[in-house]
Amino acid sequence: MIEPKLILITLLVKLGVAAAVSGALARSRVFQNLLFTSKRRPSQTLGLLAFIVIPLALGVWVRVVVPNFFAADVSFETTILLGILLGPLSAIGGAIALSLPAMLHHEYLSLPFDLAVAITAGLFGKFVEEEEVWSFSPFVDLSIYRWIRRNLRKPRFDRQILLLVLIIGMEICREWLARLYPARLFALTTHSWPIRLAIWACAAMVVGIPLKVWNAIRNERFLEEQKRLLLEARLDALQRQINPHFLFNTLNSIASLVRFRPEQARELIVKLANILRALLKDHDFYILLRDELSFTDDYLDIEVVRFGAEKLRVVKEIDPVTLDLPVPSMLLQPLIENSIKHGLEPRISGGTITLRSRFELGKMIIEVEDDGVGIGPGRSHSSGVLSGTGIGMKNVRERLDVLFGDAAHFDVTSHPGRGTKVTLMIPVSEDWDRENQDEVPRSSTRA
Repeated sequence: MIEPKLILITLLVKLGVAAAVSGALARSRVFQNLLFTSKRRPSQTLGLLAFIVIPLALGVWVRVVVPNFFAADVSFETTILLGILLGPLSAIGGAIALSLPAMLHHEYLSLPFDLAVAITAGLFGKFVEEEEVWSFSPFVDLSIYRWIRRNLRKPRFDRQILLLVLIIGMEICREWLARLYPARLFALTTHSWPIRLAIWACAAMVVGIPLKVWNAIRNERFLEEQKRLLLEARLDALQRQINPHFLFNTLNSIASLVRFRPEQARELIVKLANILRALLKDHDFYILLRDELSFTDDYLDIEVVRFGAEKLRVVKEIDPVTLDLPVPSMLLQPLIENSIKHGLEPRISGGTITLRSRFELGKMIIEVEDDGVGIGPGRSHSSGVLSGTGIGMKNVRERLDVLFGDAAHFDVTSHPGRGTKVTLMIPVSEDWDRENQDEVPRSSTRA
């Protein structure tokens, strides 16, 4: 019979062991991915068992070889965890591995008892919903209080209380067998009823602590996934925005060309179709700058026809190195549209739009400049977003904030009567930077 003080100390240390092991495992991203994968391959299940079983089997071995260090053995609670989380087959495999050190120490009832626990817990895990397992509380008194409170209002079958009863019932069976066969099965035994109750409660808490720790990580991952989906939906909505006035004006231009210049009207229809196809199809958030410029060319060709080649001129000063760098898709079109609508369209003689790109100090710099009317005194450009210039520039600013945060830079400079320049600084992958920084040419191409 173990001394009561040693039992109480063992129970406290046991709780600490459960918290330490579950916390250490939760810090591993590999363990998280294995644990929270809904459909595991056999190799993934074996990997997850290895994460859990190997360190705790060593704990059983420590309990066997180190006198009075009983807290290291949490094989009973671990088998229950494996059953309710992974199912009976995985729990049986874990139970065999966990019982081996005890079997080698002639505790021959360890294996059949652990197998019975694995099957019982595994069947329970198959019977209940996943959320009912994850919401199991290690605070036994609160669970009972909640159960009584709920059932006083509306009686119902509570599977969490059933799990609590199963854990305590199996712990009672273990204690009973250990009394009958003291050298064949390990259990904390005592004649003191208060300490016996503490042993039962501790078993439930040792099962509940890992569930609480891992469920907190599970909820964090769920929130991160929801946040990612929200950002993707927001980016997708921003990417698909197109000015309805542009579409209306383009269709008017096509209608006016159909009778007199049908070939040019056909070219505009093809270019408009390319633009709409790019907006509607599912695409990545990043594309190469050369592909973004190709999309922009279709837009500019339409605008040149609308305004006339003598009123809208386009100049490109593109560093060849930047053509194969990734940029957010649909990045330039809103800026060009803003320059045309608010910079050149109010000007009778039209003007020029200049596109520039270069690579400097690990960042790609893109400039969209026009020589239009500029920003008048009544129009603000604080924070890089012009009031009275529509959603285009705000769209680009929001997308840069979502994708890069403070690593990207958005700047607007304007001189009334002389034009406006929008400058974007986008961070470039460090891997690309290391591979190419010695090969960056200083020349640029003008188109």
